[in-house]
Amino acid sequence: MNTPALHTTAAPRSLLYAWLQTLAIVVRDKGVLLLLIGAPVLYGFFYPWFYADEVLTRVPVAVVDMDRTSLSRQITRFADADPRIEVRLVTGSEHEAQQALWRGEIEGYAVIPPHLKRSVVRGENAVVSIEANGAYALLNKAVQFGFAEAVGTVSAAVEIRKLQSGGHSAQQAQASRAPVQLQTVALFNPIEGYGSFVVPAVALLILQQTLLMGAALLTGTWVEAGQHRACTTAWLGRMLALCTLGWASGIFYFGWIFVLHDYPRGGNPLGALALLACYVPAVAAMGALLGLWFGNRERALQVLLFTTLPIAFVAGFSWPVEALPEPLQWLRWLLPSTSGVQASLRLNQLGAPLQAALPYLCGLVVLGAVCTAAVLYTARPLTSPRSSRV
Repeated sequence: MNTPALHTTAAPRSLLYAWLQTLAIVVRDKGVLLLLIGAPVLYGFFYPWFYADEVLTRVPVAVVDMDRTSLSRQITRFADADPRIEVRLVTGSEHEAQQALWRGEIEGYAVIPPHLKRSVVRGENAVVSIEANGAYALLNKAVQFGFAEAVGTVSAAVEIRKLQSGGHSAQQAQASRAPVQLQTVALFNPIEGYGSFVVPAVALLILQQTLLMGAALLTGTWVEAGQHRACTTAWLGRMLALCTLGWASGIFYFGWIFVLHDYPRGGNPLGALALLACYVPAVAAMGALLGLWFGNRERALQVLLFTTLPIAFVAGFSWPVEALPEPLQWLRWLLPSTSGVQASLRLNQLGAPLQAALPYLCGLVVLGAVCTAAVLYTARPLTSPRSSRV
């Protein structure tokens, strides 16, 4: 008696049929639909909202005035006039300023030492120390820069007056004090805003994580239903559908969100499209491979949901790459976001030519090809010859 062996195969279908069928499945699956369409749109409006002000202003500070002279009062007035900081407390006790800092009433303070004016008149070095809340980098920067500008302005005026008293004219004194005029301009972030720095890079992480979780979730559903075994054409159609949604999200960010929030743009739209053409398939293929590996719909979401922050740290824009352990410096290139973020910053923000991002694009192509081959091999239909039993 001949008994056919059990096997699961999918009937060959056209690429277009598989593409349309996958899109229809995404529309019917609310969880996948939320990840692939809802989440990118929501994050596109929600995430930049936190950084709408771009630059911190009027950070509350204190001045510890131990000199009590006209010079110390002038420093206090200049500090209060600086747009970065706002003097909320003037005291002669550093302990009182420390208590206010620990209570959160201020974010930093400057200590004007006693006999400051006497030291300046005698031509001796005088130091104004600045203490700031180092737990928050942006607040610390605002306090340090605000006080530095105030003290620097007063110091410049003192130097010019000394030169004038020595016989220099006002123009000669200014030229002698600063013979070389320095003007700093941030080329690719003119307003030096935090949003302009972080959002364009995080946008690539948002695109990756939403597509990665959506693809893994959908693939896990196919595994649970026994529908993951399919021919090459069917799988290529499935991943093409995932790429279609990923490309739409990428164009939404590059073509509208960046313009809506007026983030610095390098004006290389063809380069941005080339990046999406390489980046999205790599992410979709990796998501499908992870879904096959997890083999469970919920497990894919549970695991990938907590990987965003570590991936952001190894991407190379918020944390110095040299500070990472050496194994991580190599392993991070296995993530599409590493090459994607670096290429995006060059093409979208720096206006670099396509050749400058070519190594990163090639890395994405190789990564996508390897993941796609792994998916096609892992999810290939199981076929076995018929066996005969007597």
